[in-house]
Amino acid sequence: MKKRLLLFTWLFFLGQYITFACDLCKENQPKGFENITHGTGPSGDLDYYIIWGAVIIVAFTLFYSIKFLINPKEDDPDHIKNIVRNEGF
Repeated sequence: MKKRLLLFTWLFFLGQYITFACDLCKENQPKGFENITHGTGPSGDLDYYIIWGAVIIVAFTLFYSIKFLINPKEDDPDHIKNIVRNEGF
């Protein structure tokens, strides 16, 4: 258990270093996206619309998946959605 904790701690801190962008990528990325990832980043207005559209879709999907998992609004006790709540999975 102690070895596993040490390994995860080491990978966590090493992963933090690996995920940041290198110096050249920091210079080439637009303002607001510095030091996030490697590459050039968004190159035009259309790229920003695509990114924000994806963020909105993911947020709605996450919200509704949690909402319907917590309160499925199914009255039938044999409904498949109630297995998660009744069995304690």
